[in-house]
Amino acid sequence: MARDHRLSVTRAWGPFVCSSMDAVNAPALPSPPARVQPGLFRRLFADPQPVLDELCAAYGPNVQLGVGPVRMAIIGDPATIRELFSMPTSNFKWNHKFNLLAIVVGPGSMIVSDGDDHKRRRGSVQTAFSRRRLAGWIPMIVERTDSAIDRLLAADDREHVDMYRVGRSLVLEIVIHSLFGARMTEHAAEIGDLFERAQDYLELPAYRQVPHPVPGTARARVKADRRRFDELVDAEIARCRRDPSGDPLDVLEALVVDGSLSDAEIRDQVDTLIGAGFDTTAASLAWMLWCTAGDAALWQRLRSEADHVLGPTGSDEVLGDGQLADLDLASRTVRETLRLHPAGVVSLREAVADVVLDGHRIQRGTLILWSAHLAGRDERSWERPLTFDPDRFVDPTPEQLEISRAAWVPFGGGARNCIGFALAQMELTLILSRLAQRLDIELLGDVKPRPVGMVVNRPEGGVPACIGVAR
Repeated sequence: MARDHRLSVTRAWGPFVCSSMDAVNAPALPSPPARVQPGLFRRLFADPQPVLDELCAAYGPNVQLGVGPVRMAIIGDPATIRELFSMPTSNFKWNHKFNLLAIVVGPGSMIVSDGDDHKRRRGSVQTAFSRRRLAGWIPMIVERTDSAIDRLLAADDREHVDMYRVGRSLVLEIVIHSLFGARMTEHAAEIGDLFERAQDYLELPAYRQVPHPVPGTARARVKADRRRFDELVDAEIARCRRDPSGDPLDVLEALVVDGSLSDAEIRDQVDTLIGAGFDTTAASLAWMLWCTAGDAALWQRLRSEADHVLGPTGSDEVLGDGQLADLDLASRTVRETLRLHPAGVVSLREAVADVVLDGHRIQRGTLILWSAHLAGRDERSWERPLTFDPDRFVDPTPEQLEISRAAWVPFGGGARNCIGFALAQMELTLILSRLAQRLDIELLGDVKPRPVGMVVNRPEGGVPACIGVAR
């Protein structure tokens, strides 16, 4: 897994204590010449991954751009990212001046909240994602996957199928069922359209997202879409109070019964959970199919494991977390996909105090972009980092395990890690296993697509494929 010349765990990944050098005297991060920075800024927010790779090659994984009130620090070194995660959250804020998510997720969303508001909102949602509830969703995920496969096999055209679109619809059904129960799946297509327009808006250049009251614009349409989504959620909140189902797997009902959030806060958390759990997981599934369906030997190994663990389609056996734990190859395949293709290329927070990272000064007001993309491809942490190899996670040494824990950060870390990470990994593992078990997927094209998207990293052009029944 890790290169032999990697520093020891104690030196590279040991306890992180702030340097005795204070923030005033610590040196700044390396920085490109001022004359090239405007172009780097423009390219970074239009097509981030090539720029991140170029900066890392030229200046190292930690680099600073900008001056004055517009400064950003890109942090891609795994050890430095772990140091960042270990710092008190009070050193940073997420509801910062560059935050563009609030128009979509709402001002009360936990992902744009700070301090006590964040703790209260996250705590309420965290309770709803209990281990028992996650295990209870396993049969539903497999059933929904089987239904999607049945629709595929019954379609008139199986020669030109975009598996990204298929996966996107499937993941949305699963997320909506998880949050609302089966009754809201009839609105899945409408909700998918609402969120797709929101994602398209968030991918626009920053100057086109400047707040304004002009009607008929992309921003106005996103606000209208959010009002429509609120109407759907409000109707469900009213139903939960009027006629509770008692369904132990219903997240929305759990939030309503809990009573610690206002209705507006509940709407914002539900919007966040759908948005974060839908587009990101669908993009990860698309990359996973690109990485596996073209490898006949790996696809057959995944099929054999699924046959052994899941049993035949239509079996009366109720699947649970025991079977999930036995899908070892599928789990490692998910892990390897997320290492190479994390759904979020960078994640943002703003420093509200001067801090020292890796012995370098990060000034107050600096926007910190830590990168799971750079950490997952760090040459000091991963043997052959650009090679897709799920078996790199087989029987790691203690040192390799410790290094991979720091370098594998697709869901973040610390107190602000992704709250739905367990659901996402479970979905991807089960979906991949069932697809491999029941389908032959022939990718249409030999060249891996270019990654696109600042907010959600997805393959350009989707995953065009020819679909057949497993032979």
